[in-house]
Amino acid sequence: MADLSPVKGPESSPYALSPPHPPPAQSLSLVQPSTKKKRKAIKVFRLFRSVFRSFPIMTPAACKFPSLPGGNLPDTRSAVGTRITGTLFGYRKGRVSLSIQETSGTLPTLVVELAMLTNVLQKEMSLGLVRIALECEKQAEKEKIKLLEEPLWTMYCNGKKIGYGVKRDATEEDLHVMEVLKAVSMGAGVLPGRSESEGPEGELAYIRAHFEHIVGSKDSETLYMLSPDGNNGPELSIFFVRI
Repeated sequence: MADLSPVKGPESSPYALSPPHPPPAQSLSLVQPSTKKKRKAIKVFRLFRSVFRSFPIMTPAACKFPSLPGGNLPDTRSAVGTRITGTLFGYRKGRVSLSIQETSGTLPTLVVELAMLTNVLQKEMSLGLVRIALECEKQAEKEKIKLLEEPLWTMYCNGKKIGYGVKRDATEEDLHVMEVLKAVSMGAGVLPGRSESEGPEGELAYIRAHFEHIVGSKDSETLYMLSPDGNNGPELSIFFVRI
């Protein structure tokens, strides 16, 4: 008599291979930033220098930032600065990202993908002072949004409009970079690449430094890179403004 039992397909075979399990996610030792706002007073001359240098270099044809009324500097008597950790990183032929952390051992509080290639930024910084301005527009329905929570920015570099910066959540690769650089307080270098588009041979360049974070108002904040050797070495200021 013919065997009428159902034929088992390969999917039901006890010897069929199960799909591979995804590799375990790398454990992170980065901690949540503190909820307390740490502020410290800084010396008058240093504050004056930082605020003055934080203004973007403007050209009338390329930048629409309004000039200060009467050419006067803003009143800085009540301004205070906070030192934070900033990291600029990206694949050499890809867009550079900015990560802001309370310290090198905490999770990022802000990640912005900038409208500039990593190798272009490296070239600009090798030539001297670089000022990046990120501008967004005031809108009535966004009055309660904090400045650094804005999702989209028009970006200027040394007065020239170059595109748009986008705020995004930290990706797995972003967190991996911050984890690898946890012990690095200041410096520059390259890391092995993990991006699928760049391939395993691609190198990820980074620049990490302490920045002085100055809040001018609810619509104006500045990050000024602190150079470890005084006035020598590259200088970078990042200006966030809502107009």
